[in-house]
Amino acid sequence: MKTVIQRVTQASVTIEGQKVADIQNGLLVLVGFEDSDNQEDINWLTAKLANLRIFADENQVMNLSLKDIDGDMIIVSQFTLHALTKKGNRPSYIKASKPEIAIPLYESFIVQMETELGKKVQTGQFGADMKVALLNDGPVTLIIDTKNKE
Repeated sequence: MKTVIQRVTQASVTIEGQKVADIQNGLLVLVGFEDSDNQEDINWLTAKLANLRIFADENQVMNLSLKDIDGDMIIVSQFTLHALTKKGNRPSYIKASKPEIAIPLYESFIVQMETELGKKVQTGQFGADMKVALLNDGPVTLIIDTKNKE
């Protein structure tokens, strides 16, 4: 799984003019799946995201996690994170999982993230044309790939 994590003071997802997700302080997580991803990857990544210390403490040091601040999260599926751009100018998405593999992984990721946080997370809609708005805080943006657990 590849993820782009953005610390936000506000984020939302709109589909066909309807706002389906809306948070204030927390994380916007874009996630893409490939066929080799599994529950072990999901467990590792959700624990990492819940406990990642990227929020400021009282001394303005990034020392607090999403759990520590009781922040919120939006998870948005994004197959384009697996784009291959080495050849030519048209990205290839051959490494991105097809829906029959990606949807169960996406759903499992959401459930496990809610378990880690002990609360509901908001989401986009798999495969939908989504409009994602955010106010990146910091800016703090991280990329985590479960194939690189170093």
